[in-house]
Amino acid sequence: MAALFLGFGLPSNLFGSAPADRPITAEPAQIRVFDGETLGLGDRIIRLSGIAAPARGEVCGSDPARRDCGAAAAAVLAGLVHGQKITCRVEGHDAFQRGLGRCIAGGRDVNAAMVEAGFALASASVLRPLEIAARDARQGLWADAGQLPAEWRRR
Repeated sequence: MAALFLGFGLPSNLFGSAPADRPITAEPAQIRVFDGETLGLGDRIIRLSGIAAPARGEVCGSDPARRDCGAAAAAVLAGLVHGQKITCRVEGHDAFQRGLGRCIAGGRDVNAAMVEAGFALASASVLRPLEIAARDARQGLWADAGQLPAEWRRR
């Protein structure tokens, strides 16, 4: 009887069987954009899963009109989430223990929108058709595809 009582009285994650992460929701005032693939939602940091955006400081563009592609990607992400309530479902964690998540802001899939706009590469196969379409249409950073940041292209 004691074993049965203890089994029901203990937390479900005590033996490593923790439930899947629940969605994280944040109001507009709680959202911070760190770069083109990383958001702060209150006290949590979420990296958008399935995409890779250039880091701040990575330059691209034709000479002499070189620009900070990472800052441009961050600006696009900021525009997508500006004034919107956001919900992210954490699917795992990266090497820095940041949550990896799929995020919805204003009814729009933010991860997919970054790839579709041409400001992120698709590292998830489900998003690859959006990347191909953005490249073909020369959207975002693909407008001057010959001058993309070298590090970003290697990803």
